[in-house]
Amino acid sequence: MIDVHYWPTPNGWKITIALEEMGLDYRIVPVNIHRGGQFETEFLAISPNNRMPAIVDHDPPGGGDPISVFESGAILVYLAEKTGQFMPSDLRGRTKVLEWVMWQMGGLGPMLGQAGHFRFYAPEQIAYARQRYDNEMHRLYGVLDRRLEEREFIAGEYSIADMACWPWVITYKRQEVRLDEFPNVKRWYKGLQSRPALRRGYDVGRELGRPSGEWDEEGRKHLMAHPNPAQQ
Repeated sequence: MIDVHYWPTPNGWKITIALEEMGLDYRIVPVNIHRGGQFETEFLAISPNNRMPAIVDHDPPGGGDPISVFESGAILVYLAEKTGQFMPSDLRGRTKVLEWVMWQMGGLGPMLGQAGHFRFYAPEQIAYARQRYDNEMHRLYGVLDRRLEEREFIAGEYSIADMACWPWVITYKRQEVRLDEFPNVKRWYKGLQSRPALRRGYDVGRELGRPSGEWDEEGRKHLMAHPNPAQQ
């Protein structure tokens, strides 16, 4: 059994999609990021960066004590290696998947996150910040569109690279991205929607809510980074 410390956001969806695709047993442990759950001592013990998701695998490969993993990209790699699924075994194929997982972790996720922050969450609209991150967001959509030209999936066969990127493209309407400008991304995105396991993973935690761009005073306090989360 795998405990998934989770809230329904793009980074959270990556992991539940992977777990459903891989057919693994898991239990959701809600981390209410609107109420500071990410700063609780028990959570920091497995996710010192005070960000969800994180997992605890009670049945790790080779046995032994439970293994905790934080950072969504690391979790995807761990799960792929645990199951032998959605990660090529050959060097070249594995390298390509890892390249695109890291691209999502270092580019697509953070830049779309910043674009959303300055669009929806910032207490005042800052034109420079909006333009800076909107431009970078569109550049990254272009990178992905070129990658998907004449390809069904990002790294050859369907892989954790697709699972990493798809949940971030979900936000395209709120981010005011015209998906018709990126026809290969649109084809790929719409095509993956037909995968039953992906849909199940996306629906996990629906009762907890969905990102709305609206935070009350308590939630906004926890939205901001704390210099020393262990003291919160």
